[in-house]
Amino acid sequence: MTASPEQRLYEQLNGILGQYLDPVHIDLVCQAYQFGAKHHTGQFRKSGEAYICHPLAVAISLAEMRMDVHGIMAAILHDLIEDTDVTKEDILNLFGDDVAELVDGVTKLTQLNCKTQAEAQAENVRKMCLAMTKDMRVIMVKLGDRLHNMKTLGVMRPDKKRRIAKETLDIYTPIANRLGMNRIRHQLESLCFQAMYPMRYRILKNAVKKARGNRKEIVETIIHSLNTRLQQLHISCEIHGREKYLYSIYKKMLTKNLSFSDIFDVYAFRIHCDDVDTCYRVLGIVHNLFKPIPGKFKDYIALPKANGYQSLHTILIGPYGVPIEIQIRTHQMHRMSESGIAAHWLYKSDDEEHSKSKTRANEWVRDLLEIQKTAGNSLEFIDNLKIDLFPQEIFVFTPQGNIIKLPRNSSVVDFAYAVHTDIGNSCVSARIDKHLVPLQTKLENGVTIEVITASWARPNPLWLNYVVTNKARTGIRSYLKHFKQQEAISLGRRLLEKELKDMGKSLVDISQLMQQQLLLAVKLESIDQLYEEIGLGNKMPFLIAKQLNQTDISAVIKLDDTETRKETPLTIKGSEGMVVTIAKCCRPIPGDPIVGYFNPGKGIVIHHHECRNSTNERKKSTNWLEVEWSDDASGEYPTEIRLELLNQPGTLATIASTISKMGSNIENVIITDQDGRVSVDLITLTVKDRVHLANIMRQLKKLFIVLKITRTRG
Repeated sequence: MTASPEQRLYEQLNGILGQYLDPVHIDLVCQAYQFGAKHHTGQFRKSGEAYICHPLAVAISLAEMRMDVHGIMAAILHDLIEDTDVTKEDILNLFGDDVAELVDGVTKLTQLNCKTQAEAQAENVRKMCLAMTKDMRVIMVKLGDRLHNMKTLGVMRPDKKRRIAKETLDIYTPIANRLGMNRIRHQLESLCFQAMYPMRYRILKNAVKKARGNRKEIVETIIHSLNTRLQQLHISCEIHGREKYLYSIYKKMLTKNLSFSDIFDVYAFRIHCDDVDTCYRVLGIVHNLFKPIPGKFKDYIALPKANGYQSLHTILIGPYGVPIEIQIRTHQMHRMSESGIAAHWLYKSDDEEHSKSKTRANEWVRDLLEIQKTAGNSLEFIDNLKIDLFPQEIFVFTPQGNIIKLPRNSSVVDFAYAVHTDIGNSCVSARIDKHLVPLQTKLENGVTIEVITASWARPNPLWLNYVVTNKARTGIRSYLKHFKQQEAISLGRRLLEKELKDMGKSLVDISQLMQQQLLLAVKLESIDQLYEEIGLGNKMPFLIAKQLNQTDISAVIKLDDTETRKETPLTIKGSEGMVVTIAKCCRPIPGDPIVGYFNPGKGIVIHHHECRNSTNERKKSTNWLEVEWSDDASGEYPTEIRLELLNQPGTLATIASTISKMGSNIENVIITDQDGRVSVDLITLTVKDRVHLANIMRQLKKLFIVLKITRTRG
């Protein structure tokens, strides 16, 4: 009797497990298989095969990596919670906590209240990544699952194939790369390329096949030359001609705008040595044998990649003038480059390279936890994860000579946060190779950076525009979120105190019981939360004060449009921070008559009293507040002036010089109209108050090139 496909797969799995697992553990795997087969009975994949074939195929992939017994059992059971009536508790009771947690980690969330498919996908990836931070085997099972799904995409609709392939390229192949699992990564990339661009894949595959025959003689000549020289020097190495992967060829053609022949003309080889010393000796030998191309040597042994990859890379001009790409590494480094963290199970070794790879992987998953803590939602988490998954490293130095690894295009702020979060939070500038530079300066390989900090400094929201590392982005957002909360609490307290004062009361008159009754009525847990809600404009201070002033505090108060209220203006000091913002439509400055608008979630927006927007909106809304500038208002405020100037060489330079001498900075210049004689310019500049602006305008009027000057206002 012919065995069924699932029986053949189980026998194949059993044969692999027999090579490295004890009989007791193989029996446990058998129990998991019987349990999975029983509950998947009657379920079939779109290809028509019994569903249990899929978990078995995943288990075989992991068994080839020498995954432990619990990982194999989890692979066989990984779809039970999602696709059958089996619960996590059932698996826990039968197979233990380890297996149950692994299965739960790869199980999709089904009861999601998500508006879009992208959000649901992001939430599932977030769940998987958090499970991975507890146990790295979760991602191993998931990658095995995704690999088999990609191999069996044939029966899917073309649009679904492309969607699954894109998700795999966006999330799973970068994760495999980050964990150093290059064998799985290359398989996934090839399958994704085939699913997304079947025609391009077919054409490129045929082109490689056709060109391979012409290359055979050159490859053999180069290998013979290398072997001969190494044998003469009594060095024992393995030399392999390396075939370029289709997706790698395609990506290079696309990004570097090269033809197929330009890329396929490069002959690639790997030389595997016994130890690191031999690697460097072989490098010297190949450089002596063939002429190296300047700037094309990379030492990933001294400075490994973020995923632990180590090798020496060099490009040379070989016989017949063809470029030769050679990678030189130890046998151990090669195994690590193929299997990454999986090498921990595959080779069961405690040597230094394995422990380094595992440490790097653990550091990365710790970073994932940090991203998770500060991400506002799952989509933000995915965005941060993608940034983290595509690093191109540069290496820079601290003044003490320590090496810091950062992604390409990192700024000084990224470096400061990489050293320590407190240094990032308080940095003001830096010295690169002893030269003073601003914080947005992009870093280059090999520079030495000294960060300058100040006790008064704090992160600026603008930093988010030029930081690229997750640690910096997370640190800035976390600080700003906390800082904005403190500012909102402070402002909310001032607003409520002001309203109570207008009613002849004070916060000290409010008893603990009254506070508790009020918090119950507004459904908040603490008085600070109430102040924060007022400061952010989500609760009206007048209504809260009125509620506190009535006999029954729990009664809901609504504003009566016919009701008049005595109002003392709130004093604006300019130091309130992010919860008080200046309207861009009218740009009021200290000394101007102003009015405040409660913008829910953001705080108070300050408008000029005569601003067209405020005049129109005040008729419709009750969210307005009387405010006034404090006599000692601090800070610099942007304002806009309109200049009619003689259109001649050097005019703008003269204007800029005059403004600078008056202690002001120009933020923006717009030339709105220009002819042969006159230029009309709108200049945005920063001033301290109306007096400062008046002095600047007075100085500009003295210039013969200024025909007319006015301040613009919304």
